[in-house]
Amino acid sequence: MMRVIDCDQGTPEWFAARCGVPTASMFSAILAKGEGKTRKAYMHRLAGEIITGEPADTISNTHTERGKALEPEARDRYAFEMDADPVLVGFIRNGDVGCSPDALLGDNGVLEIKTKLPALMVEVLLRDEFPPEHKAQCQGALWVSEREWVDIAVYCPKFPMFIRRAYRDEPYLAQLRSAVDAFNDELNTVVERIRSYGSVTREAA
Repeated sequence: MMRVIDCDQGTPEWFAARCGVPTASMFSAILAKGEGKTRKAYMHRLAGEIITGEPADTISNTHTERGKALEPEARDRYAFEMDADPVLVGFIRNGDVGCSPDALLGDNGVLEIKTKLPALMVEVLLRDEFPPEHKAQCQGALWVSEREWVDIAVYCPKFPMFIRRAYRDEPYLAQLRSAVDAFNDELNTVVERIRSYGSVTREAA
């Protein structure tokens, strides 16, 4: 069942809402093939959150802080160019997955904003296609929010804004659901293994 948790993103309430929940922003890690370090690290992080009931510390760097600072400016630019009225949203929980879109658009749309450094913005504009590196997150947001389309807005000051719309890709979403379900099964196994650690007397080798 889908529910929208009303909170400001980045607040303690937001971190608490997403604690232990696989989110769309990390679906690309979940899709990693084999025993990828990123996938395993993400699973272990969520396991720690579930066991302690506390959000893990998040790593911030200059690039992420720049993105946060530019996001309102980018959202306003998108609203002007598309004559839209983006509605801010906190956290959307749907079963055992979640997402935090940068805004909701009308009754059926989602907005995802990405800020880029100039060199990367040049690459996006020259490529002129929906950035494949963000497909998992954007399609995942449609799955979690039960919406029909997503606009990705890629922004860098002094550059044209790149805006591209994508609709639900049901075959892709089926693969994504399968991968996330398998991830959650593994996550639950890890949590149970840790919780039962030491509860059974082990004989010395």
